[in-house]
Amino acid sequence: MKTQKQRGELRPAAYFFSRVMILILLVVPAAFSQQQKNNTVLTPKSEEVIQTNDRLAELAAATNVKPTDYVIGSGDLLDVEVFDVPELSREVRVNETGYISLPLVPTQVRASGLTTNQLQDKIAELLQSNGLVSTPRVNVTVKEEQSQPITLIGSVKNPMVIQATRHTTLIQALSQAGGISDDAGNTVIVTRPPRVSMDPGSPDGKITSTDAQTFTIRLSDLLETGDSRFNIPVIGGDVISVPRAGIIYVVGAVNHPGGFVMQNDRDRMTTLKMLSLAGGTTSTAKVKNAVILRKDPNTGKRDEVPVNLNNIMHLRSEDVTLQASDILYVPDSAAKRALHRAGDVALSLTTGVALITAGKF
Repeated sequence: MKTQKQRGELRPAAYFFSRVMILILLVVPAAFSQQQKNNTVLTPKSEEVIQTNDRLAELAAATNVKPTDYVIGSGDLLDVEVFDVPELSREVRVNETGYISLPLVPTQVRASGLTTNQLQDKIAELLQSNGLVSTPRVNVTVKEEQSQPITLIGSVKNPMVIQATRHTTLIQALSQAGGISDDAGNTVIVTRPPRVSMDPGSPDGKITSTDAQTFTIRLSDLLETGDSRFNIPVIGGDVISVPRAGIIYVVGAVNHPGGFVMQNDRDRMTTLKMLSLAGGTTSTAKVKNAVILRKDPNTGKRDEVPVNLNNIMHLRSEDVTLQASDILYVPDSAAKRALHRAGDVALSLTTGVALITAGKF
């Protein structure tokens, strides 16, 4: 059995050990948290995105909406009413080929490509010519609009499908989707599928056809000029895509390595800007021996582009413009790192012992 004196001699050692363990438990999570932060991808400033979306909403509200008659298409649900003849009145859906079927009418009726007024006149003519109704009065309404989808995908706040029930511009469509998201690039791509124009007076309704089209529009042109060349009308079948902005990576001897979104591609991203975003180089960085790793679009391999950051930082060389997917690598000096690590360890031990000895920890 230990005496009181023996137990008293062991207490200072146990006290010291417990304080060291507490210090380790506090320091390790903080270091792990910092390491996690270093692996994040940093996005553009939210203020810039908010200003862009506010501008989209402002322009959309100021756009004069031109009233247009809805053009019927495949998938639409129609309510056909023949006054005083309930046997001929019913709901019909336009089939994939653009036709509808009506009771007692011997042939299918082409509805796709017509407005409701045009379809009303056509049905009335068929009822009269087939001897079904002497003076028909027909009313057609669209109950479900399914044939004019405009699809918004990519870096928009709310990817969605809207129906082109009226004259719609690119700005109005983007605004309806909530604007762009934080990782949006500076281009908008509108893809339009092949299209066949219908002639109501022709038996088959086909007169001309157009090939698929693609429109690439810079977001800055769309917002700043207000020119109708950029704010194009969008129609049913169009797909509006906002590609993501490019990402540039900074690794090696920098304070905050990671991936950085190219600020919507609106500004030139250079080595100095990227170093600023990465918190600058560390004290052990070999700034004269930095390298840009750039992928060759033809071979897919990464080429090494040497860059002397020391000359650039001292304005002795022109800053280098970076491209999407570039990797800026700043090597570390092993000798300097070892020296600094030894100094950091010595400082940590000295500080820890001093705190414990003073009884402040």
